[in-house]
Amino acid sequence: MNFSALRTLSFRNLADGEVDTQARNVFLVGENGQGKTNFLEALYFCSYASSFRGAPDAELPKKGGKTCSAGAQFGDSLYDKIAVTCEKGKKSVHLDGKPLEDRRDLLRVAPCIVFCHEDMEFAGGSPERRRWFFDQNLSLQDPAYLEDLRKYRQVLKSRNALLKKNGDPALSSLLDALDPQLARYGLPLMAKRRETAEHFSRTFGSLYEEVAGLSGLGIRYAESWKPAGSIEEIVRALRDRRESDLAGGLTFTGPHRDRYIFTRDGGEFCRTASTGQRRLIALLLRAAQAQRFSEIAGRGPILLLDDVLLELDPEKRRRFLSVLPDYDQAFFTFLPEEPFERYRKPDTLVYYVQAGLVRKP
Repeated sequence: MNFSALRTLSFRNLADGEVDTQARNVFLVGENGQGKTNFLEALYFCSYASSFRGAPDAELPKKGGKTCSAGAQFGDSLYDKIAVTCEKGKKSVHLDGKPLEDRRDLLRVAPCIVFCHEDMEFAGGSPERRRWFFDQNLSLQDPAYLEDLRKYRQVLKSRNALLKKNGDPALSSLLDALDPQLARYGLPLMAKRRETAEHFSRTFGSLYEEVAGLSGLGIRYAESWKPAGSIEEIVRALRDRRESDLAGGLTFTGPHRDRYIFTRDGGEFCRTASTGQRRLIALLLRAAQAQRFSEIAGRGPILLLDDVLLELDPEKRRRFLSVLPDYDQAFFTFLPEEPFERYRKPDTLVYYVQAGLVRKP
C-alpha cells in the first residue's frame, strides 16, 4: 500500500493543502528548516498519530495555533483515507470517516519505518532508547506483544506507586498480589525480545559487513530477570529484592531494565565505535527492521528517509541503498547540493520545499 496524497492543515510550517504523492519514490528537496522533515512527520502522524521526533501534540500546530490536522489518501489498500486531528489538547483519529478508539489499530493500516538523525540514540544513547526501538519493532509485527507491554507497564506503575508508600501496614500483601502479575506479563515480553534479538543479530551483522566491510557484529539481549525463569522463580526474586526496591521507591529489575548491547567478537562495540560507525548502526537497524516487517507481514513497508545519505561517503551510499529491502513506497529528503538526480528513477516524484510550500520543479 502507499500514500497517494497528503493533506495538512496548520501542521508545523507546512502550507495548508493537498500534495500528490502517488509514486513509489518521492524526493523532497530543500534547504534545512524549510519543512522537509515536517512533511515526513505529517506522514508518520497519519500512520501512528504521534511524532517520530517525540514532540508533544501541543508543538504540532503552527505557531500561535492550538489546532492542526494531517490526513492521507491511500492507494492499493483496504482503506481509503485517514485523518488525525489535534484540537485544544485533544486528539481524534478517523479511518474512512469512522472514529478509531484505540491507536493500536493503526498498526495494521499504513506502517511506516522512519530513518532519522535521532536514531543515533539507538547506538550511543541510553538503554531506554534501544528498548524503545525493539519494542516498536515487536509491536509492529505482533499485536499480542503490544498488549502484554501495556499490561506490564500498568502493573509496574501500580507497583512503583506502592513502593513509595514504605511503612504502610497493607503494603506487603498488596505487593504479594502484584508481583505474580508483573511476572506473568513480563515473561512473554522477554521470550519475544530474546527471539527478536537473535534474528536482528544475524540480519544486522550481515548488513553491516556488506555496507562497511566490518565483520563480527551482533546484538546481545541482556535480561534483567533470570533467563527462562518461571513465574514462581520471578516472584521469589522480586520478594528477595523487595527491601532494596522499597528503599529506592522503584522496581529495579524486570523487562523495563533490560538492555540490548551491540557486540563485535564478544566485546561491546559502541564503546570504541566512531561517530560514523554508530550512525551506520542506526541506519542498518532500521534496514533490518524493514526487512523483518516484510518477512512477517508479507508486504513492504513505507520508508521515510530523512537526510540519511548526507553523512555517508559515495560508496557507502551505494551499498546502503543496495541493501534496503523491498518497500511499497519511500520518501527521501535531500539538500539541493546533494546528487539526488543520481538516485532518481523515471517514475520518481520530485518536490522542492521552501518555507513550508511543497511544489514541483
